[in-house]
Amino acid sequence: MRKSTLKSLVLAALTAGSLMMAAPADAAVQVNPIPNLSADFIKGADVSMLPELESLGGKFYDMDGTEMDELALMKKYGINWIRVRIWNDPDHANGGGYTTAERAIAMTKRAHELGMKVLIDFHYSDFWADPGKQWVPKAWEKDSAGKVAKDVYQYTKKVLGDFKQAGHLPEMVQVGNEITNGMIWPLGKLPADDNGKTLASFVASGLKAVHETDPNIRTMIHIDKGGDNAASQNFYNQLIKDNGVNDFDIIGLSYYPFWHGNMDAMRNNINDLAARYGKDVVIVETAFGYTNENFDDTKNAYDAQAEYVGGFRSSVQGQATGLRTIMQSLADVPNGKGIGMFYWEPDWYAVPGAGAFKDKGNEWDNLVMFDNKGKALESWKVFNDVSNPSLPTVKPVFKDVDAVTGDAGKGVPAKLPVKTRVTFSDDHTENLDIAWDNPAPVFNEAGDYTVKGTVTVDGKKHPVTGLISVVDKVNLFKNGNFEAAQNLDGWTITGDQVLNVVTKGGDALDTSAMHYWSDKAFKFTVSQKFTGLADGKYTVAVSTQGGGGQSKYQLTAVTSSGTKAVDIKDTKWNEWHTFTIKDVEVKDGVCTIAVTMEAAPGTWGSLDNFEFYKQK
Repeated sequence: MRKSTLKSLVLAALTAGSLMMAAPADAAVQVNPIPNLSADFIKGADVSMLPELESLGGKFYDMDGTEMDELALMKKYGINWIRVRIWNDPDHANGGGYTTAERAIAMTKRAHELGMKVLIDFHYSDFWADPGKQWVPKAWEKDSAGKVAKDVYQYTKKVLGDFKQAGHLPEMVQVGNEITNGMIWPLGKLPADDNGKTLASFVASGLKAVHETDPNIRTMIHIDKGGDNAASQNFYNQLIKDNGVNDFDIIGLSYYPFWHGNMDAMRNNINDLAARYGKDVVIVETAFGYTNENFDDTKNAYDAQAEYVGGFRSSVQGQATGLRTIMQSLADVPNGKGIGMFYWEPDWYAVPGAGAFKDKGNEWDNLVMFDNKGKALESWKVFNDVSNPSLPTVKPVFKDVDAVTGDAGKGVPAKLPVKTRVTFSDDHTENLDIAWDNPAPVFNEAGDYTVKGTVTVDGKKHPVTGLISVVDKVNLFKNGNFEAAQNLDGWTITGDQVLNVVTKGGDALDTSAMHYWSDKAFKFTVSQKFTGLADGKYTVAVSTQGGGGQSKYQLTAVTSSGTKAVDIKDTKWNEWHTFTIKDVEVKDGVCTIAVTMEAAPGTWGSLDNFEFYKQK
């Protein structure tokens, strides 16, 4: 949402004073039991950072302050599986936990001694592997695709042989980590001219090594598209149907609601994938924030904006409710195909030195399940409570509603926000429609005004306050911030159809933005034409973020006086820049504003907060 007209609902809650404060770390939580949850449901946690945290002095405490071994503490509260990643040949100085095979074997032994089971996550890289990076291990850099397939087999067989020799084979293995865009780049990168054949050969080699080591080890193929059914189908269709790799047991998905879509999208996806491919489904990565506070100097991945998008308050109760919702969704997958979930790094609080990258701090410290002193949060109780039928089932009720703010132009009908965030007693949130007493007020003088409205929950109306700042500047774009309708109404699009509206934290400045991506080379122009403008000089601006690398990416303004343009340059995800053209001279009342792009396959990014206004 544009900061200059209808301000962010997130900022509105902060500035208007209606933002509910996060619950204290020791606040009690209420969790409804899940009647249809199987006794062997996987309640897992990825604890890959644990050896590094311990080596740097990190300690863990039960809720009463008793120091405990972290794995023993997790088992006490219902965790029955752990997940550990393996990098081929990591450099300890680079950060990220130095997740070697040796450390993974030691962690597996610790878990088994506590009666827990283990999932091993092969990254097939020397460092982090995810949809944005899947770099070939240095030792394999000069190998051909055929040789790399053999490398994968031999490496997997050797490492699992070491587990077997130690007497602690894992119960489950995933071949690759979030391999939506392939693995072992550049050879195994997707999209590919060979329709994923090379990637499939790498995956098949890893699966073969697992099966030969022990056919009882369950296998998983993991992508990051927990809330995107179309992308999930595209990946698994290519792997299974096009390339014949089907000898794995489990579809693994990353699903963070502030990145991967709402819960309904996730439910639709897991239900469809389980039925379509006849496989079990695991949400193998998820997390929920317990606070918006940052405990070191490194920017966190999760903040107030992500809280708003994710649908759960940043509180201990919100964390517990989010986890229960994930587990209920999996329990509801037909035929018992939703078999479990793993919380990603619930222990990675801000221990000095334990950063994800060299000389960096911790960007995960408010998504963990321990406070910043290592004391367990009450949200850990969710794992036992969901399996306790003696607990009461409590219906969540209305708790609070956010005030909203906005800007309006002097003398023209104000476009008031159409929705606001309502918080319920279990700290889940819903964006509900506002019924304004006057839906289009006109203010003839600059200044600050209060407007009144209501939201309706369970048949009861609750008051909503809007704080409106009336200014001289009026943004002329229709749907320039994508917040009101969350679609592309008002825009003319020519060229390839690669644009949509995204509601993922980091991909939007507030809750929605125009987004582009394609697995093929593409080009497009998106524009609005304005007529009936008063003569004079105007300013146009847009904010963008993305991976960059376009061969052409321009903001243009065309009038009878000529064309003015500025090149747009993006740097990385969630690093926003604003590009502006001033002194656009209008003489005949007409101006066309456009963004034009030409890009290679896999290019991605967002555009938000388009502005076009007359200069004073």
